[in-house]
Amino acid sequence: MKLLFKFLAIACMALSLCSCSSISLSRNIFGPDTGVHKPPEYPVLRATGYASISRQPGATQAIKQVKAMRASKIEAYRELTEQVSGIYIKANDSLNSSNVETSSSVRAEVDGFLKGARVIRQYPLGDTYATEVELDTRVIYDLYQLRGAL
Repeated sequence: MKLLFKFLAIACMALSLCSCSSISLSRNIFGPDTGVHKPPEYPVLRATGYASISRQPGATQAIKQVKAMRASKIEAYRELTEQVSGIYIKANDSLNSSNVETSSSVRAEVDGFLKGARVIRQYPLGDTYATEVELDTRVIYDLYQLRGAL
């Protein structure tokens, strides 16, 4: 049994080495592909984040407003990250034996890295604080060019 396991492990390693060499040959022929290509146009992505002022923790109204400013900024960046990187949704539903829903949950997760985004406006809107951010995709392309990744 051990001999069979060793043989299968060696065969898998040999196959994986062969497939890697063919990939590196194709890259040598066509040059490195960074995945970054000059787009025909450069859209400007925009997002707005909101946060309630009165629901923020703090002893004074000024502290609550500052915290709402920060929370709305983080929310705006999260919205922008959704546009750039996408969003991961995980949903669970539970049914009992009579096919009656007993529980349901939805979880959203965003994970990404933004570079070149900037705050356009921050302003109070009643009891809410709003922050508008934008990301010019030309800036992203130029950053890749500066790094020599193109």
